[in-house]
Amino acid sequence: MKTVSTRSRRGQADSIFRRGRIAVSLGLFAFVLGGLLSQASAQSSGAPESLWTRTQGEDWPTFLGPRQDGRSSETGLVATWPQSGPPIVWHKTVGEGYSMPSVVGGRLFHFDRERNSARLRAFAVETGEELWRSEYESTYEDAFGYSGGPRATPVVDGDFVYSFGVDGVLRCHRIGDGSVVWERDTNDQFGVVANFFGVASTPLIVGDLLIVPIGGSPAGNHDIHDGQVTTNGTGVVAFDKRNGQERYRAIDDLASYASPVLRPIDGRDQVLWFARSGLWVFDPADGNVKASFPWRARKVYSVNAASPVSWGNRIFLTESYELGGVVVEIGDGRPKVVWKDPPRRGQSLASHWGTPILLEGHLYGSSGEKSGSARLVSVERDTGTVNWSVPGLRRSTLLYVDEHFVVLTEYGELLLIEATPEEYREKARVTLRDPDTGDQLLRYPAWSPPLLSRGLLVLRGERRLVVLDLIPQVDG
Repeated sequence: MKTVSTRSRRGQADSIFRRGRIAVSLGLFAFVLGGLLSQASAQSSGAPESLWTRTQGEDWPTFLGPRQDGRSSETGLVATWPQSGPPIVWHKTVGEGYSMPSVVGGRLFHFDRERNSARLRAFAVETGEELWRSEYESTYEDAFGYSGGPRATPVVDGDFVYSFGVDGVLRCHRIGDGSVVWERDTNDQFGVVANFFGVASTPLIVGDLLIVPIGGSPAGNHDIHDGQVTTNGTGVVAFDKRNGQERYRAIDDLASYASPVLRPIDGRDQVLWFARSGLWVFDPADGNVKASFPWRARKVYSVNAASPVSWGNRIFLTESYELGGVVVEIGDGRPKVVWKDPPRRGQSLASHWGTPILLEGHLYGSSGEKSGSARLVSVERDTGTVNWSVPGLRRSTLLYVDEHFVVLTEYGELLLIEATPEEYREKARVTLRDPDTGDQLLRYPAWSPPLLSRGLLVLRGERRLVVLDLIPQVDG
């Protein structure tokens, strides 16, 4: 056995101590350097400071708002409007598309198409100043001659904003400068057969996952018009929101035009997705399906476009081509029908694309496939009984705020009505006009729902974006 003298042990100890001090010093240096590099990286690529000067209210980070229900928590609404309507903060010409913006940190993110360029742009929402733009080539052509621009709303999460083009191009951008972090061509990667009106669903963020309705098919599939398109298990695909890597794929169904929502079912958050064939309820963590329910008209070109509306374990679905509305209750077995509309005639709430708003036991929305026959209705959620029905407004979308609904008709009229099931009570109605030229600002098709962020009402019509001061800010 090798022996070590006391002096050797002491020398070894001194050497170890010196090496330890050097290691600690190097470690400290590396820690400090790493911190400086991280700080520099954060300054160069992290979330920029907020641009808000308005202090009251909330951001609107995705389709239908922070709770995905078309409801704003803001108060202070002025319920009497001048003849010209609420003050116009700014308005500008935009490109093709039906995509509604999102607003976070005083920045408005708007997705449209100009010529053959799909473009995501950021504006200062209080002034309309363009901050940056990010573009890519898009040659999508709509089979029915509708707009060639995007439909899905940009989704803002932390330092990033996600866009999902009508052509299936999925992108992650930095909100500070619009630089592209990652990109996926989902139509190409998953074999998506071109849908009637392109890609329209807004993706859903749950934790670190970006859950995206895809609806791909095997190679060599039929045309969508044949009604015989098969699926390849990519009804939805979940990506790592940070790098775009696929985490899971689930559900044998084609994509629709409705956006998935996150809601509690049996005490656990589940994703509710109204796909082409009907409802799917699944675990956001792994795509495991809890329940499904078929609900789709027999017409090949029919669409499901309104997001599911839920309370407790009950879910309301609505379409306008044949079946109308239905409430199903999710239990341990097959979903149970609570009530459903009769086919075709006498339907309570058959929404074409606008998601109805649930408020205190009542559903409010626009019912009817065709513009001329559409009605604005209030319906008891648990029975389907119609409280009131108002024709003549054409197809409309709604926003709830401070005990009122802001209603935007597809021909550009803006209404304010009381949010009450007792009767229809209209408080104001206006056609917004350019203060300089007198031209109507919002024109058909005004199909995108209104949004509200810190008192600013954002509206979109044909190639026009308008921002109004709906709730004036109060100092202090």
